[in-house]
This record gives sequence, C-alpha cells and structure tokens, in this order.
Amino acid sequence: MQFAVIGAGRFGASVSQALSQKGYEVLAIDSDPDRVQEMNEIATHAVTMDATDEKALKAVGIENIDVAIVSIAEKLESSILVTMILKELGVNTVISKARSLSHGKVLQKVGADRVIFPERDMGIRLANSLVSPDIFEQIEISPGFNIAEVEISASLNGKTLKESQLRQNYNINVIAVKSKQNKNSKGKISINITPEPNHVLKEGNMLVVIGETDKIEKFKEI
Repeated sequence: MQFAVIGAGRFGASVSQALSQKGYEVLAIDSDPDRVQEMNEIATHAVTMDATDEKALKAVGIENIDVAIVSIAEKLESSILVTMILKELGVNTVISKARSLSHGKVLQKVGADRVIFPERDMGIRLANSLVSPDIFEQIEISPGFNIAEVEISASLNGKTLKESQLRQNYNINVIAVKSKQNKNSKGKISINITPEPNHVLKEGNMLVVIGETDKIEKFKEI
C-alpha cells in the first residue's frame, strides 16, 4: 500500500515514521520547507507544496495513493478543502484529523472516510489508564466496542480458556495472550495470537480481548 501524509506537524511526522518503519511507501506533503527537510529523513518522498492546489496534487500522482492522512487540522478551511479535493481525485481512503466535533462533521460531509480526534482520544486513553490501571491498552473500534489488554487475575490463574468461560459469562472473546517468556527474559513478551481452548492462564499475563466496553469493565473486576 502507498500512503500520503499531508501536514508534517508532530502528528503527521509520527504517522509517517510509523508507516515507514513498517516498510510502507510514504509521501509526505507540507507547505513548510523546513518541515519537509526533516521529513526527508523519515518518508519515502517529501514534497514542499500547497496541498489545496489540485494541479500540484495531480502532479505528484496523488490519485495513485491508497490512503491519504490529512493532518492539517489547525487550518480548518485547508483541511476541509484538501479532504474534498482528495476524494474528487479518486483517493480510495481519506483519513482526516479534526479539532472539534463540528469540524469533524464537516469533514465527513465533504467525503472523509474516517475522522480522527488525536488529542481527545489520547485524553480518553489517559483517563482510562488512571481509573482502570489493570487495562493497560485500549482501542475503541466503534462507540461502546473495544479491543483491550487486561491483566489475568488470581481468580483465573491455572484455569484454561475453556474453563474461564469468558464468552459465556462476559460475552467477550480472547484474540491473543501476551506473556513473559521466563523469569530471566528481562521483560521480553511472547504473543500467542491463536490460543487454544486448553491454554492455561497465568496470573500477571495479559489477555487481549474484544467486546463491548461495559462487558470488558465487568470482566476486569473479577
């Protein structure tokens, strides 16, 4: 897949770096030459240009991009216009960063396939980690439906996945088990993404579960 990241601020640079490290081709676009110079060290290609210029976008072959991330939320008019142009040019998936709910609604109306609120989402994740310290990582798939990492409690220690009856009792599904390899592994983690029903649970290891948020909250209380 080919990605374009429009706007090379902190968020755009982080996304570009993460995608590049995973081996994907990334085109970074920004109107600030200094930012573009920095992006040359991260992205596959970095271009200085005004992303609201449709002809300029065509010139860099933006229509061949699979996913475009618009991370210029500080400039509301520009982010809206760029999102609209990208969809009109045929970019398959456009993900746009929003500053507010009203901004996000406008982005959706002009064609954004997905709208993200990084600051809000980070705040929610921080709050969740403070009030639910046994949930170490949580990703909201849709409102009220999450993937979360939950520490295995003493009450489940020694039980198999089948015996724990998580699906029957909590309506959640285990999609992976994360565990330390051994006492001398210095924190190294092994991940079993296809745990069998007879997999024995150990206190302190982690279950990666998927389900409704309230069901996950209920499960972590046991």
